[in-house]
Amino acid sequence: MTSLKNSVSGSDPAGIHAPVLVSEVIDALCPSPGDVLLDATVGMGGHSSLLLKHEPGIKKLLAMDWDEHALAMAKKRLGGHGKRVRFYQGNFLDMDAILHEEGEPGFNGILMDLGVSSFQLDQSGRGFSFLRDEPLDMRMDRSGTITAADMLNKLPVERLEELIRLYGEERWAGKISKAILARRSKRPILSTKELADIIASSIPKRFHPKKIHPATRTFQALRIAVNRELENLTGALEKASECLLPGGRLVVISFHSLEDRIVKHYIKRDTSLKVLTKRPVVPGPGETVFNPRARSAKLRAAVKSEP
Repeated sequence: MTSLKNSVSGSDPAGIHAPVLVSEVIDALCPSPGDVLLDATVGMGGHSSLLLKHEPGIKKLLAMDWDEHALAMAKKRLGGHGKRVRFYQGNFLDMDAILHEEGEPGFNGILMDLGVSSFQLDQSGRGFSFLRDEPLDMRMDRSGTITAADMLNKLPVERLEELIRLYGEERWAGKISKAILARRSKRPILSTKELADIIASSIPKRFHPKKIHPATRTFQALRIAVNRELENLTGALEKASECLLPGGRLVVISFHSLEDRIVKHYIKRDTSLKVLTKRPVVPGPGETVFNPRARSAKLRAAVKSEP
């Protein structure tokens, strides 16, 4: 199990990341005085900050993230709320361990925002984005052993093509993987710029997407594979169902069709959950203009049935 680190420290608010679907999250979680909430992917603390502002009577908010740098920024943003907010570094698969450590019988609400923050994409230095030339790392938790560079340079080309096609939903996965193989046979691929250039040159220019960079889907696929995001999500949904109190609510925001499909089918299949969102809740046009990264967000919610 991932080791959990607890802290109640924090200082002045900080952070620039804009949380998505804020009013929709508050409506779906419906926090009440005395609630114990888990923000299982707190990131830079945007949703948690607004939840605490909306409902000052929240008894305890447990803020969790496996990215230590994001968690440090969340501490700065949420530090003014004192011991009501407690911070844990770890994978959201470990939410049951947090519940045990806190001595609580269960959660009244769990929020899981599966997106990557603007800070992680643009400023983390870990190669999540092709907008800056950085080492191809892509690990959310740097105690992990496999990096994106390891995958690019060591996986069989057939497996690489499969990952890009499945996780990136990239129609040009075959050409991209063959171009990667040709380059790595000469020298290892180690930087984001080099990889982005390889991808862009392997897709015919007339087929370059108009709204996104041609490398977007491949970078997404590598990030998902490095961090085992889809496998972790399935396990975390099971844990969330177990950790919710009767009447407790689960809210999940996804940004990828495969993630949304997993969430949709799980909350329908779990007989202890009642689906609250027949269709996914998506941002309105005003939000996507203000925050273009919100355009692919989908929110689904469920409530734990009474015994």
